[in-house]
Amino acid sequence: MGAAADLEDKNEKHIVTPGRIVPARELLGDMLIELKQPAQALKEFEASQAREPNRFRGYYGAARAAEAAGDRRKAADYYAKLMELAKKADSSRPELVRARAYVAQR
Repeated sequence: MGAAADLEDKNEKHIVTPGRIVPARELLGDMLIELKQPAQALKEFEASQAREPNRFRGYYGAARAAEAAGDRRKAADYYAKLMELAKKADSSRPELVRARAYVAQR
């Protein structure tokens, strides 16, 4: 999976093609969370954000990884960014419910 993410990073998206639906580096982060490696997952989500900034899924993954790794400050920061990104949404998406609950604990 790491090799796939590295390969995707080396390929530039053509200007007229749509963006990646789910970047491979985010998928790698998800896999690492499932494998109980949240610190490494957080690094992958942060690397993905450098290339694919302001992604709902990227912020949520980074927040979950930081939370699982015990980094409360980063988790709160990423959940806050997620809420800011979706501030005009009238939604009860589980990701936003979790973000609101986490930030409210602070």
